[in-house]
Amino acid sequence: MHACCKLLWPILATLCLLLAAGSSNAQAPLDLGDAGHYDLARHVSYRHDFDASDDPGSARMRALQGEFHPLPNGNAAFGFQPGAYWFHARLINRNPRETRWLLVQQYALSDHIDVYLRHGDGRVLHQVGGDALPFSARSLPYRHPNFWLNLPPGEPVELLVRIRSQSSMQVPLSLYTPSAFIEAERDAQFGIGLYYGILLALFVYNLVMWISVRDSSYFWYLLHIGAFGLVLFTLNGLAFEYLWPRSPWLADKSVPMSICLAQIGMQQFSRTFLGLRERWPVGDRIGLALIGFFVLLGVAATQLPYNVSTPLASAAVLANIVWIAVEIAVAIRRGYQPAKLFLLAWSMFLLGTAMFTAIAFALLPKTFVTEYGVQIGSALEMLLLSVALGYRYAVLRNQNEQIVRDAKDQLEHKVQMRTRELLSALHQLENAHDRLRESSQRDSLTGLHNRSYFHDALQRMVDDHRGSGRPVSLLILDLDHFKRVNDHYGHLAGDECLRWAARTLRRVLMPHGALIARFGGEEFVVALPDQDATSALDVAEALRMSLRARPFQHQQHQICCSVSIGVHRIDIDHDEPIDAAFQLADQALYRAKAEGRDCVRCSALAA
Repeated sequence: MHACCKLLWPILATLCLLLAAGSSNAQAPLDLGDAGHYDLARHVSYRHDFDASDDPGSARMRALQGEFHPLPNGNAAFGFQPGAYWFHARLINRNPRETRWLLVQQYALSDHIDVYLRHGDGRVLHQVGGDALPFSARSLPYRHPNFWLNLPPGEPVELLVRIRSQSSMQVPLSLYTPSAFIEAERDAQFGIGLYYGILLALFVYNLVMWISVRDSSYFWYLLHIGAFGLVLFTLNGLAFEYLWPRSPWLADKSVPMSICLAQIGMQQFSRTFLGLRERWPVGDRIGLALIGFFVLLGVAATQLPYNVSTPLASAAVLANIVWIAVEIAVAIRRGYQPAKLFLLAWSMFLLGTAMFTAIAFALLPKTFVTEYGVQIGSALEMLLLSVALGYRYAVLRNQNEQIVRDAKDQLEHKVQMRTRELLSALHQLENAHDRLRESSQRDSLTGLHNRSYFHDALQRMVDDHRGSGRPVSLLILDLDHFKRVNDHYGHLAGDECLRWAARTLRRVLMPHGALIARFGGEEFVVALPDQDATSALDVAEALRMSLRARPFQHQQHQICCSVSIGVHRIDIDHDEPIDAAFQLADQALYRAKAEGRDCVRCSALAA
C-alpha cells in the first residue's frame, strides 16, 4: 500500500499542475507554421519579480500556477522598473522545414537577458545576452540581442525569458526563420541608412553653408545634427555594434552622455537662431542655465548608476524641449518672423521626442509610429530647420535692402559695398547648393551614380526610346564572394574591390553609352541604350571576362574577383514598368548565382 502511494503522488502532483495550468492566465501554445515571423506579444505571459529572487524552476512553477499574466493590450513597455521581468510562452513548431528559429529582443539597451528553452523530455537549454556582455557574445552580430532556438517539429517546448536592466523595461520579443530575418533586416537597414543619409546630407550642406557665410547658427545646427545622430546611433544599438563592441561600460554610459550632448546642441542653436540675447535676455539666461545643467549631468553620468542618470536625462529632455517651445513663442510675439518656421520644424521634433520619451516611461504603447516617431520627426525637423535658416538669411537680406533704400542718399558707397557682399554670399550659396545636389546623386565610395538617380535616369531613357524601335537593356551585377574579400583581407580591401569594379565598368561600358550606378553593397546596375538582348549579353560577357582577367591590387596582394550578371531587355513597346524590369533582371542574376556564379544569364522574358 505504501509503495502504491509513492507511485500515485507524482501522478497526482502532475494532474494538479495541469489543472492549475488550465485555469491559469497562461497563453495558448503558439503554433509556428509557414509564416517566417511571429510577434510574441500576444502569446507570452509575464510576471514582475520585484526582488529578482526567482530561479527558472520557481518562475516556471509560478507560470503553471497562473501567477503570470498576459501583456496589457499586447504592450511590452513597462518603463523604468526595479527587479526582473519573467516572460513565459509555449511553442509548437509545425513547420518541418524550419527547425532553427531566431529569438530577437527588439530593444537594444536591455542589460541582462536569460533565455531558457525547456524541451518535452525535461532538457533545459540556457543562453545569456544583453549589452552587459561584449557584443561578440551575441548569436548573430546584430544591433538587437538575439538567440538561436532549435525547435524540433511537432514537439511542444516552453520558452522562459528573464530580463533585468537599469534601462527602460521594453521587451518586444519576436521569432524569425533565418530567411525571414534576413528580409526584415534588409528593410530595416535600408530605413536606417536612409535616415542617416538624410542627416549626413544635411550635415554636409550646412557645413558648406557655415564655411561660406560664417553664421554661427549654422555651426550650432551642425552640433545639433551630429549630437542627435549619435543619440539615435546609441539607442538603436548601432554604436555598441560599430563603435565600442568590447566595452559594455561605454554602451551603458553613452546613452545619458549622448542625450546631454544633444540637448546642449539644441539649446545653443535655439539661443543663437532666435537671437535671445537681444530679444529676451531673461530667457537667454535660463537657456544658459539649462546648458550648464546638461554639461554637469553629462560629466556626472560617467559615475552615476545608469538607472539614475538615464531617467534623469530623459525627463530633462522634456523640460528642455518645452522651454525651447517657450523661447520660440516669445520670439514670435516680439515680431521675429523666421521663428514661425522654427516653430513648425520644432513641433515635428517635439512630437517625435515626446513619444519616444513616453515609451521609456511606459506612458505610450510601443508601436511603429511611437518607436520610430523620433526618427521621422527629427528628419522633418532638420529639413525644415534648413529651410528656416535659409528664410532667416532671406529676412536679413531684406532688412539690408531696406537699409539700402533708407540710406541711399547718405551712404550710397557703403550700401553698394554691402550689396556686393550679399551677391557674393548668394553666389556662394547657389554654388554650395549645386555641389550638394551633385554629391547627393553620387555614391561617395565609387563615384558612380546612386540608386535613386539611376531609377529616374532610366525612366527618362525608356521614355526617350519609346516609339522609336530602339531597344534598352538592363544589367544587374553582383560581385561573387565579396564577403570573403572583406573577411580575408579586411574592409579596406573590400572598398578597393568596389572602386576597382567601378573603374572597370566605366572602361568597358562607357563606349556603349551606358548609364552605370552602384545599386547597393556589392551590386551594380547598368542601362544599355540601343542594345537588344543578344548584344547586351555580348557586352555583359565582355565585361565579365574583363573583370575576371584583371585582378586588383591591395597592398602586396593580387586579388581575383568574378561577377555574376543578370540581363533583361526592357519591353518598351508594351510599357513594361521599370520596377518589373528590375525584378526580371534580378531573377536572371539569381539564376546566374545559382548556376555557379561567374556567368551571365538572360531573363526568360528577354530570351
